Amino acid sequence: MNLKSISKIFLIVSIPVVFLSLLSSHAISADETTDYPVPPPPFSEGIFPCSGCHAGMEVNTNIRELSFHEDIKLKHFDGWCFNCHNPDNRDVLRLASGKIITFKESEYLCGQCHGEKFRNWKVGVHGKRTGLWNGRKEYRLCVHCHSPHQPRFKPLKPLPPPVRPEDSKYKTIEQIPLNPLNSIKE
Repeated sequence: MNLKSISKIFLIVSIPVVFLSLLSSHAISADETTDYPVPPPPFSEGIFPCSGCHAGMEVNTNIRELSFHEDIKLKHFDGWCFNCHNPDNRDVLRLASGKIITFKESEYLCGQCHGEKFRNWKVGVHGKRTGLWNGRKEYRLCVHCHSPHQPRFKPLKPLPPPVRPEDSKYKTIEQIPLNPLNSIKE
């Protein structure tokens, strides 16, 4: 068999394989129609849906000290609920444009002010994304990592620095125990 006939066989075999793989990687099921598939936001226990308590209440959009949600300390932007929450239907959010979005689309709300982070999130540079590089992906919403009311992370106590090799109690590789943490059970 010469090189020319091997090349022809390779082409004959590879073209259907490539075609079928392209078809399977671009197939979209009914549940994959959103731009960024995300799991449900982490709601606080017992306070969602908001309409459970707020239905029938008169809407008061005046900025004031709140007496009921004392556990929520708002340290974000200028600190008013209706900058993000829709006063007419508390079970949805409202963009600055007035467009209504669900809590599952909250990345658009955050992206209004945090455009650079939003662009980075969309391409996988900021935030967490799981899934396949050439298949279905699942993105985490901003609120999976950041509290929407206090998005800045609390300071963390740093870990101690690594031990420099010359400061190690083991001077040669033979001195290092095989199971130093007793983590391997026999």
